[in-house]
Amino acid sequence: MVSTNAPANQAQAAGKATVAASAGTLLEWYDFYLYLNLATVIASRFFPGSHPGAALLFTLGSFAAGIIMRPVGALLFGRRGDRAGRKPAWLMTLTLMGLSTFATGLVPGYDRIGIAAPAVILALRLLQGLAIGGGYGGATVYVAEHSPAHRRGYFTSWIQGSTMAGLLVSLAVILLSRYALDPDRAVSLEKFDAWGWRIPFLASLILLPLAAWFRVKLQESPVFRQFTPEGNVSPDPLKASLAPGNAKRLLAAIFGLTMGQGVAFVTGGLYAQTFLTDTCRIDIDQVRSMVLIALALSTPFYVIGGRWSDRIGRKWPMLGGLLIAVASWALLFREMPPIAGTSGRILLPDKTEIRNSVAFIGRTRAMLRTSATISYFQDGMQVVESRTDTVFADGQHSAATKPSICRTLPGRDFWKIIALLFPTALGIAISLGPAGAFLSEVFPAGTRCTSVSVSHEAGIGIFGGLTAIVTLFLAGGGPGRELAGLWYPTGVGIICLLTGILFLPDRRKGSHLEIAP
Repeated sequence: MVSTNAPANQAQAAGKATVAASAGTLLEWYDFYLYLNLATVIASRFFPGSHPGAALLFTLGSFAAGIIMRPVGALLFGRRGDRAGRKPAWLMTLTLMGLSTFATGLVPGYDRIGIAAPAVILALRLLQGLAIGGGYGGATVYVAEHSPAHRRGYFTSWIQGSTMAGLLVSLAVILLSRYALDPDRAVSLEKFDAWGWRIPFLASLILLPLAAWFRVKLQESPVFRQFTPEGNVSPDPLKASLAPGNAKRLLAAIFGLTMGQGVAFVTGGLYAQTFLTDTCRIDIDQVRSMVLIALALSTPFYVIGGRWSDRIGRKWPMLGGLLIAVASWALLFREMPPIAGTSGRILLPDKTEIRNSVAFIGRTRAMLRTSATISYFQDGMQVVESRTDTVFADGQHSAATKPSICRTLPGRDFWKIIALLFPTALGIAISLGPAGAFLSEVFPAGTRCTSVSVSHEAGIGIFGGLTAIVTLFLAGGGPGRELAGLWYPTGVGIICLLTGILFLPDRRKGSHLEIAP
């Protein structure tokens, strides 16, 4: 006899699973984004100023961790989720991410342990990439398999929103740490660059036990408990995922959904920051504040998009949100430079900041003589500029190098930029909200963790991870090419929309999760 309380009990279990998985996912992405947002400071602490090409190695290592290790993590932990259970897989990714992030805040600088410092930092970054690649699939599948069919989009949308919340929280903690050190901007910058940057990394250890406790208290997924005794555990989930029937679903999910979501996420969340600091020359703290507000305003729409998909199906909210994001880029990147260039107050750094900036340039481009494009990190953002000067190992540079000058916008224009950023963030939220439920419903239980993880990381990890490199390369040809970087994300987005319309299956509301392996 079936209990009349079964639906209520299932919703209650789904709610607990969602809280635990969302908290852990937020922590994982908080840790992941910290490294990107503080890349400049980390480079200055762990690479010698006289080491030629150190910044190039640092940059390539950072991107290698994000692009290469995330799919590896998806394969490794996805397989474990299908073989040993959903719960052990994402408990391992949470612990690995939290401990590697905390350890980053403890590593001594180059001045104390020499070349071992950057080697340890890069190794920890690789572990972070491994963990973030395996965390999404396990958490999403776990929540989806706990959720009632008619509310699966709603519950899994919280996982999607927590990834963006991780970026939001990382920006907030960095800003709070900076201002907590000293109210004076120049003094706080000096303290933060010296040792204050470690605070956000060390703070992850405070959050890790709480997130882990939430997850430990939960039971294994009911779907996994159901097919395990029946012998449906796949001996090789990856091979089964690439079998003809499942491979078609996998390719449709990657090229019809996740690769577009990946480029949209990076373009709207990270490349826009680079554009505002480099091309528009807006103060980095003000840029972070604008992005923070735009993300905060859009975050509820992850849940709205997921709930909407429970009513009308997954496909069209996902593709509609992606269309909004892609269509908004033309207005966003065309209108930001005029707003920044016609108003605001020029902010000249004091002598201490100028001196530090010159020393940093020397460390990152030691002994480079060039008239072509140079890529380097500035205030946590990768910047690409076309220069015709010579930079020496001792930090000196030619007269053609400009001092670090930026602009602060008045309140009216500050909110204009936020209004321009919001449509992209809104489209991303609506598109990503139903994605977890959709991917979980497309793939059978025996290979679900592996297939969801691989399709997500292949699209968002690889295509999204390449966005920063390709857009900055395309925009690095000199003046007048500032918008050329948009060709890559726009092209990928259009291809994804067309593929999705033609080949993406439409999972209607109330879809039952397929149990067969």
